[in-house]
Amino acid sequence: MTDLLIPDEPRVELPTIVPAETGKVDLAQPPRTVIPRRAEGGPTPIPRPIGKTSREDVLNMGGAAISALASTWLLFGQLTPLSGRLGFVIVAFALFLVIYAALVSLDNDRPAVVDRVMAATLTALSLVALFALTTVIVFTFVKGWSALFKPNLYTQDMSTTGPLDPLGKGGIAHAIVGSLITIALALILTVPLGLACAVYLNESRGRGAKITRTVVTAMTALPSILAGLFIFATWILILGFERSGLAASLAISIMMLPIIIRAADVVLRLVPGNLREASAALGAPQWRTVWHVVLPTARSGLTTSVILGMARGIGETAPVLLTAGVTASFNFNPTSGPMITLPLAVFEFVRSPQPTQIARGFAAAAVLMVMVLVLFVIARVIGGRPPGHQSKRQLKRTAARSAKDLARFEARAGVPAVIVPANGEVDPT
Repeated sequence: MTDLLIPDEPRVELPTIVPAETGKVDLAQPPRTVIPRRAEGGPTPIPRPIGKTSREDVLNMGGAAISALASTWLLFGQLTPLSGRLGFVIVAFALFLVIYAALVSLDNDRPAVVDRVMAATLTALSLVALFALTTVIVFTFVKGWSALFKPNLYTQDMSTTGPLDPLGKGGIAHAIVGSLITIALALILTVPLGLACAVYLNESRGRGAKITRTVVTAMTALPSILAGLFIFATWILILGFERSGLAASLAISIMMLPIIIRAADVVLRLVPGNLREASAALGAPQWRTVWHVVLPTARSGLTTSVILGMARGIGETAPVLLTAGVTASFNFNPTSGPMITLPLAVFEFVRSPQPTQIARGFAAAAVLMVMVLVLFVIARVIGGRPPGHQSKRQLKRTAARSAKDLARFEARAGVPAVIVPANGEVDPT
């Protein structure tokens, strides 16, 4: 170590650094970090905004769009024999990207050009996906509009209604009841199993966890018809049970289980490790850490995983057709008799050549979409807010629980507890 005296400062010991070339210590010029400076008089770099659209971007995109449309019109209408609406759109979009990149490159460097072009591409793809989703929803509601607002659609079944009867008779109430019963039974079966399996995959590091993860990944791509055939062969043919809503729930559970496990596994991995370490440092066993720390922290994400599995299961048709059959009347008993669901009712209605039946089918599809949305909202309310975002009621409950814990700890230590109210003022008496 070498002692260096710094004026007006206390003595500081610095390590001696020996250059590799000379092997000698140069105390006159100790090594230091040199920060490069911008040349005097040079242009001041303008920071590039990220996530914002400037006036320059709007002008560049507008000019590129007009140039691309005009060039494509010349190619398809004047200069070449090209034709077709799809080809027109593809060529116009490709020319738009090329012209937009050229315009951006006039005032920006290469990273900025790549960033703007990729942003334009991803935005266009997002708009295409949104347009496709909107088209499906609007088309479904338009086709089923004539039957959607008939009161009998939600109160009657099809037991006394024929295909030639008007829309004022018959309904899909039996299919709505069947869908709710089967998805409820499937959730009762899959939610505990799925969450338990996800916890096992995250908390266990053995060989069994690797095998289980491989099996779950393979089950994600399992065709739904195979799940229906499996339940039909085992539950109905081998064990001798009849077709019922319970059998359909078992088949749907096979399709929902891998979705819930994979999504919950990803969510549990995102729980910060310092929370587990803090719980272990306080002496909590592993099961208590999982139950009181890991699962509450990931509650919002676990709710999302259940929603994904429910959305997959509620739209299944082939497993229900094999295991539950088709019926035109109400059946509230899930263990006996055939039970129809909304996807299967849609399939039965739309394959009929009668316009009234087709209208009922599209109305059933619209009701199915609304039902999924309602179940999604209910699951979100039950799941609560993300970690760190509590409602006023949850904050009051947490404060009351903390006050009780403080009083209990102080009582054990023999020190009188001082509970601070919400306004932060303490009574000295």
